[in-house]
Amino acid sequence: MPSTVGYAEIAANYRQQIQDGELRPGDTMPSLRQVCERYNVAQTTANRAYRVLKMEGLTIARPGVGTVVAGPTSNNIGTRVRLYEATGKALDGGESSQILEVGTVGADELIAPRLDVAPGTPVQVRRRLVSRNGVPVHLSNSYYPAYVIAVTPELAEPVSTGGSRELAAARLGVPQARVLEEVTSRHATAAEKEHLGLTAGDVVVSQVIRTVTLDDDRVVEVAVKVTGGETILRWATELGSQAT
Repeated sequence: MPSTVGYAEIAANYRQQIQDGELRPGDTMPSLRQVCERYNVAQTTANRAYRVLKMEGLTIARPGVGTVVAGPTSNNIGTRVRLYEATGKALDGGESSQILEVGTVGADELIAPRLDVAPGTPVQVRRRLVSRNGVPVHLSNSYYPAYVIAVTPELAEPVSTGGSRELAAARLGVPQARVLEEVTSRHATAAEKEHLGLTAGDVVVSQVIRTVTLDDDRVVEVAVKVTGGETILRWATELGSQAT
């Protein structure tokens, strides 16, 4: 390897290996000395690359072992929006989405106030299981109001659109503006345990309620995402002057 390789390239290489499943959750990463020898870099460069992976939630430090690949991660909406803008796809490397059910349901006490409709109002639901490298990562139930389905009838079909919110926003002619993500914990239902491969008796899952609003303040989607307790929910927020 040329001596000009930088920490970002090293981090990108290991990031790709993790996303492709070459390095799996629990695998031990090469030691800093091995990284230095492989890439012909100083330890400060190798250490900086590993800090990037840690800050992205891809690795963790395990006492007595070293740096290991973290458990499954479920990306937040900001990551998926940026991914869609760059690639035209909302799924990351190694990810797949299986549609379990589509249909019309009455908005319950969780969904109705977030869609700003009366309880019982018919809304469209799409239930999906997202996996990474064949391992279930999260269940997602996405709910859409009537004005979204009117311009995006594809969402009423059991086929993947590649980016449901993006398609709806484009058809409505209004960009996505903001998202509220509310996180809580609860016990898994029997169906959730089955789909996520959770076998313990009482299993606690993380639930993320995501409300996405367009630039004209209309809600384009409310989604309820459920992940197993070992799945990492990842957010990254800029705290520097560029965020003010």
